[in-house]
Amino acid sequence: MLGVIAYPEIDPILIELGPLAIRWYSLAYIGGILFGWWYIRRLTARPRAPMSPAHIDDFITWAIIGVIAGGRLGYVLFYNLPAYIADPLAIFRLWDGGMSFHGGALGVVLAVIFFCRKHGLDLMRVADIVAVVSPIGLFAGRLANFINGELWGRPTDVPWAMVFPHDPFALPRHPSQLYEALGEGLLLFLLLLFLYHKTALAKKAPGVIAGVFFIGYGIARILVEFVREPDAHLGLTAGISRGQMLSVPMFALAAWLIYKGISRARQAGQ
Repeated sequence: MLGVIAYPEIDPILIELGPLAIRWYSLAYIGGILFGWWYIRRLTARPRAPMSPAHIDDFITWAIIGVIAGGRLGYVLFYNLPAYIADPLAIFRLWDGGMSFHGGALGVVLAVIFFCRKHGLDLMRVADIVAVVSPIGLFAGRLANFINGELWGRPTDVPWAMVFPHDPFALPRHPSQLYEALGEGLLLFLLLLFLYHKTALAKKAPGVIAGVFFIGYGIARILVEFVREPDAHLGLTAGISRGQMLSVPMFALAAWLIYKGISRARQAGQ
């Protein structure tokens, strides 16, 4: 087929040992969490860090619970509530798939708030550190979506279009998973790294970097959703996808974080 790049079919299951199957999707979550743990430990090894290494080792458990519980409940509530009302036990069948970034993000936000309150940590400074490492998890997750051949884009005639093996219509489509991996993953990570290491925002205006993360993710997600195939059982509402709807409130949270950071910088300068 002219103008179509061959989809590199990769088995979603990396290793299968009897009833145990190790999937790329699971490894993406594990890899993102391990990278976050490793990189935050590096950041907190510096003088006057907002968290100690012991705090990091404790927080990783909170973060895992926030990601998994929030991501799953977010998917249940935002994307397929009627189906789970009909079969409530399906909520716990995580191996069937179904996670929501927005739900997972909310879970991590709550985990950060409760953890900081418990240990008396500076909420805004901790939020900035968690924000810096988050895009890597998003990058890994979108690559896993691509390997699984799921969450593909809308039909297109661009030269880099692909035909995904599970597409019942076998149409050339945008590889939107890769767009998201690039935008909300790699590029956002590089931007946040620059702001954290090359500017004084983390020290003088904590909260701003976390706000930039939510703005960056929101913009990337909303833009890519214009070329991503909407969920078949949801479709579009007035031309807007569910992912775009859920991304809008992130701008309000981002504005609050940036406001708090700027206000703190002004107070320190008085």
